Amino acid sequence: MRKFPLLVAALSVLCLTGAGQVPQRMFQSFNAQERANLDRISAYLNGIRTLHSEFVQIGPDGAADQGEVYIEKPGRIRFAFRAPNPVSIVATGGRIYVKNARLNTVDNYDLDDTPLGLLLNEKVDLARNRAVLGVTEQDGALIVRARTSTNRNNSNITLVFTAPAIELRQWTVKDNQGGTTTVALQGTQTGGSFDQALFAVPAKAVKIKQSSR
Repeated sequence: MRKFPLLVAALSVLCLTGAGQVPQRMFQSFNAQERANLDRISAYLNGIRTLHSEFVQIGPDGAADQGEVYIEKPGRIRFAFRAPNPVSIVATGGRIYVKNARLNTVDNYDLDDTPLGLLLNEKVDLARNRAVLGVTEQDGALIVRARTSTNRNNSNITLVFTAPAIELRQWTVKDNQGGTTTVALQGTQTGGSFDQALFAVPAKAVKIKQSSR
């Protein structure tokens, strides 16, 4: 099963998390136009309280997966992959849970150990986030290059936003083996409310033992 790669790919868009308060000298230097573009993207992300979108994911092997993502700030997200992919990912209550229905497993991690801050935190400031390495304008889009760890020297995630009307459209992440995974959003909607059952902690299926006669 591709449980771990699926987790990495699904969360790759969220990999610009919390540089925290660090000295000014550690921030990337941007010119006025770059800073303005990053501020526009930050304002867009900060304006989101709920978001729903379908997505198509193309993995390093060319395999395609589809699903839906739901976000409710602060702190809640659900990635639901469509069959035959058995994986669903839920973040709630400070934990992130990865369920594989086929294997009947549920793994969980501390939310602070994952890069979920970009979409789940109340405040995003890309121009002051040391993970962001650059932003360019190309063919009616704003493209943000970033690294998923401040220990990296080069970008390994690229996010594409439409412009001038800002909207997240897709992202591509490069793994440590050089493979790339691209996720494209379709029919993104913001606002509204969700059934809170979407963010319930997933559980393993209960197996009923049959008595022998």
